[in-house]
Amino acid sequence: MPIYMDRHDVSDEVTAEIVANLHQQDLKIQHNFNCKGLTYWFDDKRKIAFCLIEAPDKSAISEMHNHAHGAVPNKVIEVDTSVVESFLGRIEDPKKTKKKVLNIINDPAFRTIMVATIEQTILNGVEGKQTKATINNQYTSIIQTTGKHNGSLVRNSWDHLLVSFDSVTNAVICALDIQKTFKQALKLKHHTHLKLHIGISAGGPVSEKEGIFEDTIQLAKRLCDVVQGEIVISSEVKDLYESENLNISINKKHINVLDSNDQKFLNSLMNYTEKEWSNPNLNVEKFSQHLGYSKSQVYRKITSITGQPQNQFLKQYRLNQALKLLHKKNNNISQVAFETGFNTPAYFSKCFQETYGILPSHYLKSYCC
Repeated sequence: MPIYMDRHDVSDEVTAEIVANLHQQDLKIQHNFNCKGLTYWFDDKRKIAFCLIEAPDKSAISEMHNHAHGAVPNKVIEVDTSVVESFLGRIEDPKKTKKKVLNIINDPAFRTIMVATIEQTILNGVEGKQTKATINNQYTSIIQTTGKHNGSLVRNSWDHLLVSFDSVTNAVICALDIQKTFKQALKLKHHTHLKLHIGISAGGPVSEKEGIFEDTIQLAKRLCDVVQGEIVISSEVKDLYESENLNISINKKHINVLDSNDQKFLNSLMNYTEKEWSNPNLNVEKFSQHLGYSKSQVYRKITSITGQPQNQFLKQYRLNQALKLLHKKNNNISQVAFETGFNTPAYFSKCFQETYGILPSHYLKSYCC
């Protein structure tokens, strides 16, 4: 049977003991609904509970909760237990202590998510071709560093790493450690064409979207991929870090903090870009109309956040998508050109070569084998 995670937004009066009692009530009648309660998490600070349940469908979970205690979930999503364990560290109730009648679990399921990537700005020539092993070594080093700071590796793909931390402080200190190690390695090997990007956000596992930690992952990726700076964190991560560390301020010399207004603009910008980027007719005026700013305001905001003027930002975004399509090797160069919003394959190849120093056809042969 599928596995689901639900979210319960509870009142301020609800305590960890009450949630533990509700969990026990579920377990007593779960067989009547063909369900199996695996475990739960309770965030006392934010007053949110999450349940992990094996069930035939979402409705069975709501019915079980309703009959057990009446606290039906606000949201239910289907999940993969291996992914849940990667993010949250467990998929079943921890063993209770012998002296306790109730198994009260003190785990909020609130996690800090890090996305890290190494950008290769030159793909041609001796320097570019010798970089594959260097990038792999750097990713290995990053994974080792995250382990030292109690990070849990959730995803390791060819273009980024995704790591979960149960502590904001661990995540931020880990990012600074990665940054320091990366700079030392590049200085020794003179790999000036490699750039480190890290984005860090924080949140709970179930939001209004259908994937686990989907909102938090999305923001971390956007901070990593779009916002200028080696390490970029959300305003919430900054506030939590300073709260955990007796109001010691984030060192903005090494970390870029995106404030809440810019974060809102970034999400609006990327929601629209991700929807329309393949449209060859996408232009400044359409961005302006959709985002609700004047052309000059859009230009200033995009340049301030991304470090690129709007046209360059859009072109670079399209080229990044082209790299992903080339790696999939499902399409030829012409198909990739049109799918990524370029008017002609010739113009696509020209932009690709100007940016990376190599034709897309040569990139396909050299880097996607």
